[in-house]
Amino acid sequence: METTQERLDNADQLGIQLIRFLRLLERATHQFSDKPHGVEKAGYMLMAHLVMNGPKRASALADAVHSDPSTVSRQVAQLVRAGLLERRADPQDGRACLLAATDKGSQLFDDMRAKRSLHLDQMLASWPLDRRQQLVELFDALNTDIENYRPQMATAIAEQRKATR
Repeated sequence: METTQERLDNADQLGIQLIRFLRLLERATHQFSDKPHGVEKAGYMLMAHLVMNGPKRASALADAVHSDPSTVSRQVAQLVRAGLLERRADPQDGRACLLAATDKGSQLFDDMRAKRSLHLDQMLASWPLDRRQQLVELFDALNTDIENYRPQMATAIAEQRKATR
């Protein structure tokens, strides 16, 4: 059975690799970014969410992407001006509106996604498919845990463990 110190050492190693990954990702973003239609990375993430998950109210979109509503509002305004998103009446509540990708926005998303997939495929060309699938599964699990992590819960658990020792 592993010790707390071994788990903390492993977490430290993971932290180092995550920082390395983020630096490399930032470099790749600058290297391959041509910002079509002036779309920034954050705006692209909003558009991607709407293309993949369908229309949403601005508040629900902000929650879904873990962002501040005022920030989302500014990014949405830019995407609407560019013709990539549109506001539609909410059929459930005529006073509210839903944000949805336009045909132009969906096409841009599809084009950028295909380009990204091509680059990733080339980067991982030497990896066997089963290892690539394992990476997808581990990334999915990591992202889910990051989304669900609540620091106050971890603090409470750590304090409980101390008390039971």
